[in-house]
Amino acid sequence: MILSCSNICKSFGSDDILKNVSFHIEEHEKAAVVGINGAGKSTLLKIIAGELAADEGEVTVARGKTLGYLAQDQDLKSHRTIYDEFLEVKRPVIEMEERLRELERSMKGFSGEELEERMAAYASLSHQFELINGYAWKSEITGVLKGLGFTEEEFSKQISTLSGGQKTRVSLGKLLLESPDIILLDEPTNHLDMSSIAWLETYLLNYRGSVIIVAHDRYFLDRIVTRIVELDGGKATVYNGNYSAYREKRAAIRAVQMKAYLNQQQEIRHQEAVIERLRSFNREKSIKRAESREKMLSRIETVEKPTELNDAMDFSLEPNVLSGNDVLTVRGLSKSFGPNRLFSDVDFDIKRGERVALIGDNGTGKTTILKIINGLVEPDEGELVLGSKVHIGYYDQDHQILHAEKTLFEELSDAFPGMNNTRIRSTLAAFLFTGDDVFKRIGDLSGGERGRVSLAKLMLSEANFLILDEPTNHLDITSKEILENAVAHYGGTVLCVSHDRYFINETATRILDLTGGKLVNYIGNYDYYLEKRDDVMAAAFGPAENRQPRRTEEADSSSSSRLDWKAQKEEQARIRKQQNDLKKVEDEIHRLETRNADIDGLLCEEAVFTDVPRLLELNSEKEAIEKSLEELYERWESLAE
Repeated sequence: MILSCSNICKSFGSDDILKNVSFHIEEHEKAAVVGINGAGKSTLLKIIAGELAADEGEVTVARGKTLGYLAQDQDLKSHRTIYDEFLEVKRPVIEMEERLRELERSMKGFSGEELEERMAAYASLSHQFELINGYAWKSEITGVLKGLGFTEEEFSKQISTLSGGQKTRVSLGKLLLESPDIILLDEPTNHLDMSSIAWLETYLLNYRGSVIIVAHDRYFLDRIVTRIVELDGGKATVYNGNYSAYREKRAAIRAVQMKAYLNQQQEIRHQEAVIERLRSFNREKSIKRAESREKMLSRIETVEKPTELNDAMDFSLEPNVLSGNDVLTVRGLSKSFGPNRLFSDVDFDIKRGERVALIGDNGTGKTTILKIINGLVEPDEGELVLGSKVHIGYYDQDHQILHAEKTLFEELSDAFPGMNNTRIRSTLAAFLFTGDDVFKRIGDLSGGERGRVSLAKLMLSEANFLILDEPTNHLDITSKEILENAVAHYGGTVLCVSHDRYFINETATRILDLTGGKLVNYIGNYDYYLEKRDDVMAAAFGPAENRQPRRTEEADSSSSSRLDWKAQKEEQARIRKQQNDLKKVEDEIHRLETRNADIDGLLCEEAVFTDVPRLLELNSEKEAIEKSLEELYERWESLAE
């Protein structure tokens, strides 16, 4: 055991945030702390890191073990460049290397015992240098910098000129290079693109120390952690396994708890009814029996009701009008900002009912494409055609469609003048704005609160084509799952930009990867994209060694980088036909199985089994049905494959 938390308690005013939280972490273990916003996850990390004192309880770190902590937001103050800041982390290693070089030089002027002493010192120091992998310090720094998304041109940038997100990445890189025995990470993926998150996953999976993570990135948690500490109502429950295993176990445990609670409540109501009835008899014996039952009830250890998710959003998305089959057609789309070309000659189509995820590294132009579709940015070249009866609903990650000076109530009432006060209030309540919250100014809201207002407007729009730009930003895991369910069951069409790979995996039916200034098409979810990416990229752009890095400022304009869109559309048509065939086979199986069951019922009737001609007819029909079913089962299995 490398870390232990015993009965940690913490309150802020009258709010009990943590109540007797206890768990432990083993050496080399990777664990996550999960819970809704406000559950106390960051508070717990600060207490473990020693940045915040617990009211009660104790944190114990194994003797001689070091601990490093990365907070959510970093205000890194330094006059150094990014590279020099990383050099400071490796300063002890660099100084050791300098001493080795100094010993090498000094040995030239000595002989005999003095030389042997220096050689012994050199051998000892060299051994220590090898143990800490000293010869690789330069490649370590470069690897971490590039892994976290910094280009070589950015290595010389001054820390003081960096954005908050860039400073957080620098702090994360420094922490990784320090290699403490225990790393505490609070939302480490917030400022990383997909490539950097994938790199960090691999780095942490191979990390020799223990890791405790607070993160809303469920795909990230699935890949890394083997233990989940859930904070709920101030209490901690520990689950072994990754996030998906935790989700299943938690649902099963909650179902058992709810059943036990409901059964006990039913028994209590029954006993109370019996007591009331006994008292109504108004006889001494009956009253004594009623009193005996009351004592028995008072001694019952009541089962606590499982936490209801009443602090989560409650909404669904439904289109008002059915659009045409061709929702969006884009041809020859190009866009540059000054000398920086984002993409060129981009073609793609979106059909009704598709849920398309647009992915790619930061700065490739994903959000720009969404803004072009919405008419907020003009393309340099190209044509966009919206299909018949297409009504767009747009979720902007910066929430620029909201009016900072308006209250929440005014934002909805002005946008939807046909709504009465009661419906406006009930809609806002579904997005966790109750009471006087509805009179808060939009400009005074947090990022998560503004996101919920934007989602409320999106729901009310009844659009049939949703364009979503990072819709899961600032949402806790429970709210993300509710949004996922709403998008997955939405009857319209979706085009989404997101870094949330779990969200993409659960909702997308197709992925467009914006890389090298071009779009690469994958017919499937994120897992399918990972499986096919290398093969598709090789077909589209040639072998990996001949391709430009994914982070590129200028698109490759050669015709060889275009995908064969005709082949892609033919593949989509083939898959749709196969799905239709599968549905027809399933319907026919259901019809024949129903008829077979009806025949079984008829064969048990006396009027039938005594009527020989009728009996033979039904038996013959049953044999034919069973033969057909065998063929259909084989056909279904083939189509399902």
